[in-house]
Amino acid sequence: MFTGIIEEIGTIRRIQRGNRSAVLEIAAEKVLTDVKLGDSIAVNGICLTVVEFSGRHFTVDVMPETLDRTSLSALGPGSPVNLERALAVGDRLGGHFVSGHVDGTGVIVDKRPYDNAMLFEVRTGEELLWYIIPKGSIAIDGISLTVVDVAGDGFTVSIIPHTLEETILQYKGKGDLVNLECDMLGKYIERFIARRDLRDREKQPTLTKDFLVEHGFC
Repeated sequence: MFTGIIEEIGTIRRIQRGNRSAVLEIAAEKVLTDVKLGDSIAVNGICLTVVEFSGRHFTVDVMPETLDRTSLSALGPGSPVNLERALAVGDRLGGHFVSGHVDGTGVIVDKRPYDNAMLFEVRTGEELLWYIIPKGSIAIDGISLTVVDVAGDGFTVSIIPHTLEETILQYKGKGDLVNLECDMLGKYIERFIARRDLRDREKQPTLTKDFLVEHGFC
């Protein structure tokens, strides 16, 4: 579990590609201060497991499902990445609950200054927009942000100068791909309601007037 508050910007040192998988070696400092094998670190919002580390870098395995669903396949040596360690018990929750399980990707279609902020407009698919609401939470490349508005096939977020300076959004522009994780609360609520409706339908009596008419009893 993460909060969406980025701790530092790391750099991809090396990528070893398999047929559909990859191994990433990432240069970092802050997130390595207390790292252990098996720890979870969010890389651009993707929860990945540390399989090797030194004082200057760590290594993670990336399975095919992750490459297919996220923007990791677009990275190369030298690419900057957002990094966040998993939430520890007792930590302040400055952002929102972020699982590190990316729902899909979006494309930045506009980036423009608005007074002291920077507005980003992101286009994505209907299956993700279903869970995105104005003033709701969204994680973009692992960054906890508040949705300004939702319209058409996209949504808008407003980035304050500090967030822009401390994350890779400072390098992002029109046409760039970003990882998106919708607020998990909405997904859970939808799932609960769907299961309840299914349960209620299953409890409905099957012996109805229409059934009797159809089978010649009326």
